[in-house]
Amino acid sequence: MQWMERVFLWKSILTFRVSLLVCTAGNLCAQATCPDITVTQQLLKEGFHRDLLTKVELGAGDEAIGSCTVAIKEHLPTGLYVDPYELASLQQHNLTEALMIPDTVDVESPEYLATDLAIVVYMKPDPQCACCFKAMLPVHCRYHRPTEEDGEALAFLKSPEILIHCHKSFLSVECWKYSEVEAPCSVRNRHTCHWNKVKYKHVNKEVILQVPVGLKQHGALVCAVTLLTTVLCSSLVLAAVCKYGHFSLVHCSE
Repeated sequence: MQWMERVFLWKSILTFRVSLLVCTAGNLCAQATCPDITVTQQLLKEGFHRDLLTKVELGAGDEAIGSCTVAIKEHLPTGLYVDPYELASLQQHNLTEALMIPDTVDVESPEYLATDLAIVVYMKPDPQCACCFKAMLPVHCRYHRPTEEDGEALAFLKSPEILIHCHKSFLSVECWKYSEVEAPCSVRNRHTCHWNKVKYKHVNKEVILQVPVGLKQHGALVCAVTLLTTVLCSSLVLAAVCKYGHFSLVHCSE
């Protein structure tokens, strides 16, 4: 009986070790098939008119990833805006596809009178990377109030939301941490689709724009120069009209 008990005990220990090995290997495989989603953002150009380049790397080598659509939802602060007319021109040339929320934007409004803006940008596959997507969004800085000393203001760009919509399921989607949200399917298809809002790893730090701002002590000088320039230009225009203009009297008959 003791011999049988020892055999049973060794079998139990061996089964436990095999099960533990299988579970460990399964966890390693799960980690190997769950790569991180990385996002890189970069500001191009200088001054008030910039280009925001965003790249998303899914890190998954599954062929079904080709059936996925990737979009980013940017939340622009009051100091930034997107020109709807410029965006429409870019969409006509198939350069950028995006939807603004709300649809109307006051491009002349200063920073202290503007409201926040959300925009959904539909990304395109990056030909240089099999599992990468990229998008270019032109952003513009609004005029800020003049300051006492520092001649610049800072506009902080929040981290974007990454939305993924796939027609086919693949392994990476199952292990990504995500929540379901609703958003328009595309620029041409305004119907609502179910997207996966995934968590990701931001490669670079917070994107900050430095906006040139006037100084308050220069207010009197700026007003004087503006007034003189307006008077001078108006005088030149009036003189040219009087010298080269043709005037005729029109009699109205009852």
